[in-house]
Amino acid sequence: MTEKPVLWITRKLSANTEARAARDYDVILNPEDRVFSRDEILEMSSRVDAILPCHSEIFDAETVARLDPRVKIIANHSVGVDHCDLDALKGRGIVVTNTPDVLSKATAEIALLLMLAAARRAGEGDRLVRAGQWDSWSPSFMLGTQMTDKRLGIVGMGRVGQAFAKLVEGFDMEIHYYNRRRLPPEQERGAIYHETVDDLLPHCDFVSLHCPATPETENLMNAERLALLPDGAILVNTARGKLVDEDALIAALKSGKLAAAGLDVFKTEPGGNPAFAELDNIFMLPHIGSATRETRDAMGFRALDNLDAFFAGEEPRDRVA
Repeated sequence: MTEKPVLWITRKLSANTEARAARDYDVILNPEDRVFSRDEILEMSSRVDAILPCHSEIFDAETVARLDPRVKIIANHSVGVDHCDLDALKGRGIVVTNTPDVLSKATAEIALLLMLAAARRAGEGDRLVRAGQWDSWSPSFMLGTQMTDKRLGIVGMGRVGQAFAKLVEGFDMEIHYYNRRRLPPEQERGAIYHETVDDLLPHCDFVSLHCPATPETENLMNAERLALLPDGAILVNTARGKLVDEDALIAALKSGKLAAAGLDVFKTEPGGNPAFAELDNIFMLPHIGSATRETRDAMGFRALDNLDAFFAGEEPRDRVA
């Protein structure tokens, strides 16, 4: 009987994912769901043929250089691979995959939630009622920004960006977008293309970030670009915290340049930015864009599909390195 490949799943995944993995692999699980140190990752690498990590495990160049040669594939439980040094992994001959497609709709839902909550001051209202401090009402009370008929800019019109654009169609928004490549007309669905982010931003009452974190996109939304937005614009980020210069965002929110922001991602995770908590006009969530039961099953299964293909001698569907 052929021995099953040894698979290490670094975090606690959905029950369905772990059951399937246990059926097909000699699997090492993490029932306590703790985060492993670099030294622990390196030690474990000598015991396994494959690793199924999340973005909480960092495979930078130093870590990759010290991985045991037994590891043949890293099948990420994520779309983003900014926690992996792809060039270093490729240089070691380690295959890397991700899980695209399956979390687009869930993340788009969170982007819509953030945009509505930031625009209509949902966080402030919730805190007011919970604290028992809602003791008056007038026509000038808790005025926010209406989304309907406004201009929405989408930075990154990939799978999530397109899913988000489709979700907001019912708000009759004029959709503008920037993407590395212009989409064909049937995918644009009437959206207006801009060749640069700088050209896009002056046309945005709302802007939502859906591009990957790369060296080129780090601090994409800096003070200069935030200044290009119309006064009173609202920023939403469900992509990666690295895309936003957080000090510049705070300054824009304090000055009134931006009316509000909705954030699901931060430069420091977990934890976020304590300075954000001082501002009522930021609505925040703890990186839960893809956190639905359905999506977690789909992500786990997609990662396992890639592993199954690799160990069957086939090309994994979602290979990125």
